[in-house]
Amino acid sequence: MFIEIVKSKIHRVTVTEANLNYIGSITIDEELMDAANLIANEKVHIVNNNNGERFETYVIKGERGSGVICLNGAAARKAQPGDIIIIMSYAQMDFEEAKRFKPAVIFPDTRTNKLI
Repeated sequence: MFIEIVKSKIHRVTVTEANLNYIGSITIDEELMDAANLIANEKVHIVNNNNGERFETYVIKGERGSGVICLNGAAARKAQPGDIIIIMSYAQMDFEEAKRFKPAVIFPDTRTNKLI
């Protein structure tokens, strides 16, 4: 039996930009991506703490150390600059493996989106 569990989580990060006229995705600072074990084009689930929106998109690598969290395309309608969001990805694995697996969870500073 395979189950789906949290693989990566960026907990409480601030949206810095929303670009409606761009191909849909979320641009994430490469430093945050590395710390959370996320890669470009990976599917992510986003939860907006400000308005309750929940949606899926994929990751685009942002400039390292920039703190950028930019929602692109239709996702830009789901959150605005200043909103606090949680970004999660999931993995499917065997039930026994899942019991031992430890997800990468990071808690950036919500003022700067930098690692603490």
